[in-house]
Amino acid sequence: MIHEVDEALRRLLGESGLQASGVEVVLDAPTRDWAARRTGPTVCAFLYDIREAAARRGRGAGEVYDADGHVVARRTPPRWFALTYLVTAWASRPQDEHRLLSQVLTTLVTGEVLPARLLTGTLAELGLTVGLETTVTGADGPSASDVWSALGGELKASLGVRVTAPLAGVSRAAGPPVTEGLVVRSAARQQDGEPVQGRRLRYEEVGDPGPDGFAGPRARPSAPARRRRRGDRQP
Repeated sequence: MIHEVDEALRRLLGESGLQASGVEVVLDAPTRDWAARRTGPTVCAFLYDIREAAARRGRGAGEVYDADGHVVARRTPPRWFALTYLVTAWASRPQDEHRLLSQVLTTLVTGEVLPARLLTGTLAELGLTVGLETTVTGADGPSASDVWSALGGELKASLGVRVTAPLAGVSRAAGPPVTEGLVVRSAARQQDGEPVQGRRLRYEEVGDPGPDGFAGPRARPSAPARRRRRGDRQP
C-alpha cells in the first residue's frame, strides 16, 4: 500500500505541470549529500512518518464475490494508516523554490482526497476514498525541525502532506458453493438391545427446504424399470 500511495502522490504532483516544465519529482530523503548531487529543479516528497489511524479500525469480515455472485473468500476489514510526507522544492534560487512550492501547494489544496484515477493496485481494487491533508503540523508526530535535524540538513520552507490510506485485510478462501442436495441419516437408539431402524432423508434441492425442513414431504422419483433376467417368462 505504501508504494501505491507514493506513486499516486508523485503522479498528482506531476500533473500540476511540474514534469512538463522539466521539474523532477522524487521521493528521496533530502539529506545534505543528496542536495549536493542535485543537478536541476526538483520537488521532493519525503515520507518520514507512518502510524495507524486506530479510530478507523473495523471489526468482522466482509465477503468477496466472483463474477457469478458466489462467495469465494472472506476478508477482514482494512486497516487505515496515515502517511506523512515532507514536501520541498529545490532550485538554484530561493525565488524559484518558492514558485515551485506555491505551484505544489495550489495542486494539493484543490481536493481533500487523492483522485481515483491515480490509484493503482490494492488501493484501486478496494475502491475506498484515500484522504489528502495539506500543511499538517507536527503535533502528533515529528516536527519539521526534528526531521531536518535527523537528515543532517538545514531547515528550509516545506509543506506537510498527510495521506490516510487503507491497507487491505487478509483474505481467506471460502468453500465452494453448494450445487447438490443433502442426504441425512439418523441413528436411532436401541431398545432392549435390539437395533431400531433409522431414517434416511434426501433433499435434492440447494435452496431453502421450507418450514418442514428436510423431513417434509418430497416428490419421490419413479422407480426404475425392473431389468429382465434370463428365464423370466414372457407374458
